[in-house]
Amino acid sequence: MFGNITDVPGVKVGHRENKEGITGCTALVVENGAVCGVDVRGSAPGTRETDALDPINEINRVHAICLAGGSAFGLDAATGVMQFLEEQGIGVDAGVAKIPIVPSAVLFDLFIGDPHARPTALMGYEAAQAAQVGSFPNGNVGAGYGATVGKLAGPEFAMKGGLGSASYAGKDGLVAGAIVAVNAVGDVKDPTTRQILAGARDKHSGQWVDCCAYLEEHAQSEALAGTNTTIGVVAVNAKLTKAEAKKIAQLTQNALARTIYPVHTMLDGDTIFVLGTGDQCYALDYLGQLATKVMEEAILAGIKAAEQLADVESYTSIQKKSI
Repeated sequence: MFGNITDVPGVKVGHRENKEGITGCTALVVENGAVCGVDVRGSAPGTRETDALDPINEINRVHAICLAGGSAFGLDAATGVMQFLEEQGIGVDAGVAKIPIVPSAVLFDLFIGDPHARPTALMGYEAAQAAQVGSFPNGNVGAGYGATVGKLAGPEFAMKGGLGSASYAGKDGLVAGAIVAVNAVGDVKDPTTRQILAGARDKHSGQWVDCCAYLEEHAQSEALAGTNTTIGVVAVNAKLTKAEAKKIAQLTQNALARTIYPVHTMLDGDTIFVLGTGDQCYALDYLGQLATKVMEEAILAGIKAAEQLADVESYTSIQKKSI
């Protein structure tokens, strides 16, 4: 593992945050276009342009993906990404105009900040304008700025989530990268030890609640529908069809299942996009394995880098207390 999703050729990333309102957005720009597929596994999604990605539909390439906070209001950020790309002459040539294709997914981050502060079209524009290759921080960044996890027992037990990214060099020149904003209702666990890294936690006792155990004991959740979601993107420098990209997105959801407990609930809107930016073919199961592996690492990176914000504890703040 190394770097982040911009290690995949053709992918640029930019972020914008409203630090007073505690929300943000992230733009992934693929100026030359990329084949894209999507898998929506959660039951409370907030998305835009995902129907266009169905393999039976006409549009074959996208020019950016926008991830944002703000719940459904945050979908406005994608309009700003479109505006920036249009100004650059990027998009589907419709004769009278070039129309950028910008799918988007949003998460609910209104609990810990100003509930009236949402990512705007201007923030989306600025995120796209700032998009570049190279390093960027994980944690309280972009779409993950106001993210929280472990809300199944109620928002008062939540800990800080965040945005994470990772990349992996595979065989024969393949590079797989992932970026994800982790805002799950459940706990995030280390997939090898099953220890909780961030999740439902009693602030007074310092004890983990364990969301799965809570659900089994109480037979219901205290979280509100639509107030949770993990949204992310995998990119590979491989040649893909839309159907192949969709299948890899489905396989990548296994990364969420290995790190988030519970996941894909009625209260989450878990959505994964997959981009193919290259011209070399690889075995689909191989691509799916690397996509899942790199998404796991991105999830862990986002959680481990998140900082305490608005009195919401984080993995790093708890580690500092234990020293």
